[in-house]
Amino acid sequence: MDKIDLQTADFAEGAALLIDKPLEWTSFDAVRKIRNLVGIKKVGHAGTLDPLATGLLIVCTGKFTKKINEYMAQEKEYTGTFTLGATTPTYDLESEPENFKPFDHLTTEEIKAATTDFIGAIQQVPPIHSAIKKDGKRVYELARKGIDVKLEPRTITIQSFEIDASALPEVAFKVVCSTGTYIRSLAHDFGQALGCGAYLSSLRRTKIGAFIVDDAFSIQDFDAAMRQRKQNAAG
Repeated sequence: MDKIDLQTADFAEGAALLIDKPLEWTSFDAVRKIRNLVGIKKVGHAGTLDPLATGLLIVCTGKFTKKINEYMAQEKEYTGTFTLGATTPTYDLESEPENFKPFDHLTTEEIKAATTDFIGAIQQVPPIHSAIKKDGKRVYELARKGIDVKLEPRTITIQSFEIDASALPEVAFKVVCSTGTYIRSLAHDFGQALGCGAYLSSLRRTKIGAFIVDDAFSIQDFDAAMRQRKQNAAG
């Protein structure tokens, strides 16, 4: 899919911007930056990426904000790594690894075979450190206060789940999945299935529907293009 021409785009009329979200930025950090650069308030994103994830974020402006739910509903592709032999409370590196267990008895074949139970329509419990609301409050806020939170499993669909276990304890993966899938939970559940624990150690969203991260702008490139646009307009 061709990149949008940032010099001529009518952001108020509406645009779907493909942004490669940087590490440690929240999705709203990216929205706020773009809102300031394009100079309109009506800007939103189509699907949150955690701060420790990078990759494709669809940012909609103007009238295209009406398409956010449409984009969010599309299938997504992720790549990254799980680390075997421990768990974390957040299921990723936002908290410290604990519950260390041996993993070196597992063969590559056993690790690959464990993926089969996760393909198709499955039940998945979201992480308690997530932005889901329970009784009107974000569950991560309750979890941080030490309040016991119980979330119900949800039906998600994993279309494909490929792994490379040649560099243990890290397992590289590529997952194609439905909206509503938590890759952190997949990492945790995969570790439980193997009996040694696992947590998500890196994550990159590479595709949403027909949109791919290779067509996305970095924040730096988008910033430079907007500065050039202002110079051209003043020029």
